[in-house]
Amino acid sequence: FKTAEAAALRERLRCVKHVVLVLSGKGGVGKSTFSAILAHGLAADESKQVALLDIDICGPSIPKMMGLEGEQVHQSGSGWSPVYVEENLGVMSVGFLLGSPDDAVIWRGPKKNGLIKQFLRDVDWGEIDYLIIDTPPGTSDEHLSIVQYLGASHVDGAVIITTPQELSLQDVRKEINFCHKVKLPIIGVVENMSGFICPKCKNESQIFPPTTGGAEKMCQNLNVSLLGKVPLDPQIGKSCDKGQSFLSEAPESPATSSYRNIIQRIQEYCDQHTQEEKII
Repeated sequence: FKTAEAAALRERLRCVKHVVLVLSGKGGVGKSTFSAILAHGLAADESKQVALLDIDICGPSIPKMMGLEGEQVHQSGSGWSPVYVEENLGVMSVGFLLGSPDDAVIWRGPKKNGLIKQFLRDVDWGEIDYLIIDTPPGTSDEHLSIVQYLGASHVDGAVIITTPQELSLQDVRKEINFCHKVKLPIIGVVENMSGFICPKCKNESQIFPPTTGGAEKMCQNLNVSLLGKVPLDPQIGKSCDKGQSFLSEAPESPATSSYRNIIQRIQEYCDQHTQEEKII
């Protein structure tokens, strides 16, 4: 990793106030959904500029979720221009570089790392308050690269996504361990798909039974914060498929109030982080 490259990255990332990584050891637990909703939630404040970077190279679902399928990336003198959902919400994904959403990206590690570096160095976001990075599942190439490249600037921390069952928590514990090893601060854990309330009879069912106490117990054992639990709501999947913001599509849903509380906690964490840096 060359000094000149680190300097170029630092220069580009100097305009970014807060960086939040969305991680999980497990696939299919709702990282991209959470990243998309977090971006929409933060961008609801029009005075804030929000950027959403999708580094899931093999499974880029952000373009569809943000209603941007078929968009292309444009290059200008100052770098790649993000694709904008709103004036204050820009998105970048490998999905914008593919001929068709069905194209497979069949790349080895070094090529993926090269693209991640390019995304961080060449995308011209302008001044941004929040950069949210949606990652693939696991603790491998892409995760090591993003942590290493961002080491040139600063990361506020990671939000870790899980579902309640032990099978998911097992992989998520590995992700928490990864964060400790690479000295990545953990903002907290979100438990997705946490129960389902039947819209007709209002009974709650556990679709993924928390046989070992769910995320709450894991967070107590590992001494990390539980940011909140988001219940299952079929509208979440519908909104994602239609590329619309679940928060504005279902403002009355219990899931929406969970998301809003979680987003507020992430904002508070980032603000506190800024205060601490000023003191240092």
